[in-house]
Amino acid sequence: MKIETAKFISARVHLKDLPETKLPEFAFIGRSNVGKSSLINYLTQNPKLAKTSSTPGKTQTINHFLINNQFYLVDLPGYGYANVPLNIKKQFEKMIQEYLLKRESLFCLFVLIDCRHHPLKVDLDFIHWAGVNQIPFCIVFTKSDKLSKNQLTDKINLYQKTLLNTWEDLPPIFITSAEKKVGADKILKFIENSLNAIA
Repeated sequence: MKIETAKFISARVHLKDLPETKLPEFAFIGRSNVGKSSLINYLTQNPKLAKTSSTPGKTQTINHFLINNQFYLVDLPGYGYANVPLNIKKQFEKMIQEYLLKRESLFCLFVLIDCRHHPLKVDLDFIHWAGVNQIPFCIVFTKSDKLSKNQLTDKINLYQKTLLNTWEDLPPIFITSAEKKVGADKILKFIENSLNAIA
């Protein structure tokens, strides 16, 4: 798939205010500062499309980007640690849950994991929650450029082994680096195949 056009549409807090659409949505979520906005910018080849920051908790709204007038990429607030007050964190959680549980146009959720870490409880808990609620998702390992090839293989294998303790089958897994331009082709191919399947 080649992305011809990528346009910012809206940044909203409430489900009722999101764009009215029948177009499929592919959403991105993960711990704060995992690289959601950077990955969206990499996929669209537009470094200024989604706002990025080194400060955790920068994304505080549900951000919609219209791609090729065919589908949306959606940048969700991060879960887990964010340098924001507790009441704001609660608002994030409510916002995320409402979107993931009630947004009918959501086709697939990309759960981003920083590959440098061992399996973290906050990520595993979220993956479990998504599974229990039957939300279709993929796992995207980010920042693969920060590890050697052997280190990366060990981390991915450990994550897969950990998940298989509670899962019979693993979801699709992608390995990416926005900095070194790794992995976009496979994610875009997945999206293209998904669009063809529902056409």
